[in-house]
Amino acid sequence: MENEQTRVPPHVLFFTISAQGHINPAFQFAKRIASKGVKTTLAVSVHLSKSVQIKPSEVGIEAISDGFDETGPTWAENGFFTTFTEASMHSIRQLVRKYEKSNNPFTCIVHDSICPWALDLARELGLVGATFYTQSITMCTIYYHAFNGLLPMPVTEYPVLLPSLPPLMVVDMPSTVTDVEEDPVGHQLLMSQFSNIEKADWLFFNSFDKLESEALRMMAEKWPRVKTIGPTTPSMYVDKRVEGDVDYNINLYKPTDDAFYVKWLNGKEKGSVVYVSFGSIVEMGEEQMEEIVAGIKQSNKSFLWVVRDKEVDKLPGNIAEDDAGLLVPWCSQLEVLAHEAVGCFISHCGWNSTMEALSIGVPVVAMPLKWDQPPNAKLIEEMWGVGVRAKANEKGMIAREELEKCIREVMEGDEKGELIKRNARKWRELALDAIDTGGSSDKNIEEFVASLSSNMN
Repeated sequence: MENEQTRVPPHVLFFTISAQGHINPAFQFAKRIASKGVKTTLAVSVHLSKSVQIKPSEVGIEAISDGFDETGPTWAENGFFTTFTEASMHSIRQLVRKYEKSNNPFTCIVHDSICPWALDLARELGLVGATFYTQSITMCTIYYHAFNGLLPMPVTEYPVLLPSLPPLMVVDMPSTVTDVEEDPVGHQLLMSQFSNIEKADWLFFNSFDKLESEALRMMAEKWPRVKTIGPTTPSMYVDKRVEGDVDYNINLYKPTDDAFYVKWLNGKEKGSVVYVSFGSIVEMGEEQMEEIVAGIKQSNKSFLWVVRDKEVDKLPGNIAEDDAGLLVPWCSQLEVLAHEAVGCFISHCGWNSTMEALSIGVPVVAMPLKWDQPPNAKLIEEMWGVGVRAKANEKGMIAREELEKCIREVMEGDEKGELIKRNARKWRELALDAIDTGGSSDKNIEEFVASLSSNMN
């Protein structure tokens, strides 16, 4: 009988687009599976492999051409995704063929949901195909109904009533269904996630069972192998079971020296600092940034704000005139959120940021901008009760007075603020329970690993 120690483990190839919000959860999922004895490899673009430092981990790295080896992705360029798809398909096919000649060929492809062609490729190559959704289940439920013609677009009437979801107003809907013409490429990509869903052996979500239970139930009734595997927050900040898993390993933006901002945070009182970040892609107008500065200052709270270099010129000149404010071009968001000085997170409500705040237990002031952010803000305020949503005025702006009010509601000790903090602590514990030994996400990952292993026999 073959010795168990010499048996070749399953080998899973992960593939995602080169965007921080997609790479992070995919890499973390790969690390989590690798910790259970499965060999994992992440395919990254040639440009990414040359332009950023990738910290070593248990996950193997393979650089492949996506058609933009010199420039990196140019999302808005006409024909970008056609070139990207054709080049990436060719590269992945070659990579799989290369490993077929090794002693540990690939057995499965886990692919980014907005690259459904990778599922067809897995089928062509005789591999298990698993689709990984980096958005919320709620967001995917909305798009599932839109794809199947059950939600007329653009959405202009309200309330929107969909099975398993609370009533949604237009401001709660993804921008890609309320204003289809604003971002036709994004709309097409998100709709395409369901074009061949019936071919998937597994459908994975970066969420956990109790977080979106009704939406999960609806999806699981249609596809039994819908599984949650989140939160994909590095293990150090949740269950601490994956050795060496302290960060995301890939930063598309160069972070500020952490000793600098950590030292600044160390000098602040517990729960006194507002952390501000609007993600890696969306840009704000100068007037809105001025209102944010004024609102924070009127709240009399210290703040740490991530402002990318290209947006610094939009800020008023007196923003950091004293020790109350610190600006950084990029930072370890996890490290900041986990610092005891941070009492509030002003966020655009991207799904990764939302999951990080939940996993660490930090209350949120939601300022959604576009894409999946409005429904995420709805969940934060009304479904989970871990924050408040800043309401836009008639100009579509968040006024300084509104932002000040929201900060005070979250950070100060009245009844509403205390309830938000209690809910944040509750959801932190539920997130930990899900990914810890025997939790719902842990069991789902174990089931996936066992299935891959059984296919090897």
